[in-house]
Amino acid sequence: MKISAKTDIGSVRKQNQDSYAAGELPGGISWAVLCDGMGGAAAGAVASTMAVRMISEKISSSCSEKMTENFIRNILVSVIESANAYLYDVSRSNPEYKGMGTTAVALIAMGDSVCISHVGDSRAYKITPSGDIKQITRDHSVVQQLVERGDITPEQAKTHPERHIITRAVGVDEKVSVDFCRESLDEGDIILLCSDGLSGYVDDKDIAAATANGDYCQFADRLVNMAIENGGGDNITVVLISK
Repeated sequence: MKISAKTDIGSVRKQNQDSYAAGELPGGISWAVLCDGMGGAAAGAVASTMAVRMISEKISSSCSEKMTENFIRNILVSVIESANAYLYDVSRSNPEYKGMGTTAVALIAMGDSVCISHVGDSRAYKITPSGDIKQITRDHSVVQQLVERGDITPEQAKTHPERHIITRAVGVDEKVSVDFCRESLDEGDIILLCSDGLSGYVDDKDIAAATANGDYCQFADRLVNMAIENGGGDNITVVLISK
């Protein structure tokens, strides 16, 4: 597996509230986690940093090459649930962190498949060598609900005034519902995790085009630069894992 990642404050924000971590483990296992924090002052950065640290530590200590898919599912769901409980307790006991929260998307790739859990609107995409791109995760957001009800089109969702409002977040409520999915992974496939600083400023087809050729190590830089060129109105974080 190959890993490439980058985070950038963007052109508008005064602080980067995104966090990420990624790595490899014995047995051909790769993992990654990305969080996009929210909250006043420094609370969002605290939330995303805490969540990434907890999730990455638990994944690293729990994985083994003999894992079943059900075991991986339990890891990915439980690590986000644990991060939620911890952040919720911290926010209730520290007035300066009241209301803080974060999105979370985490993956474990092993063999010919990748398993993903997520909360919020940070996304996972699959990009094939032929240039096809598919969003794997489903956004937990107001505009996603509007699209699914037929009230607005996907194109209208991109500029809707409530496009940044999410319906689930880690650390906001005592309990959180975590989505899980599995995707096949063939030679040359790329799994992209990103915050909405990328997906909100760069179209899917342009994301795929940026990873179509050249040095794999340049892909993260390309994607971040594209988001900045298109306005860079939010923090931008990308993590790419390729078989």
